[in-house]
Amino acid sequence: MKIMTKKQTVKKQSAAKPKQLHERVFETDGVYFLKLVAVFLLGTFWLKFSDPISIGAFQLAAIPIGVFVGFLLVRALEKHQADRKIWYALLVVIGVVSNFQAAGIVI
Repeated sequence: MKIMTKKQTVKKQSAAKPKQLHERVFETDGVYFLKLVAVFLLGTFWLKFSDPISIGAFQLAAIPIGVFVGFLLVRALEKHQADRKIWYALLVVIGVVSNFQAAGIVI
């Protein structure tokens, strides 16, 4: 049995692979503006009830259908997490503001 010292050990070195940078494909201004308009319109879409629905002590006057659909679309279409966070925040803000406006479909 042969004992090797540190000087005698030979390390196998593999060929260095070039680091691949995550290339981010930037979208055009037109595509970004179209997404902005779509998210804005989805955030304003509410299903409002002429007579609020009572569930115990809680009354439900409207359902934010557009916000829910917007969350699903953003999750499916946006690849980068930072972009998704921006669209989610925009959907929530527009949804809350549009709840107090006369936006939505009344049934």
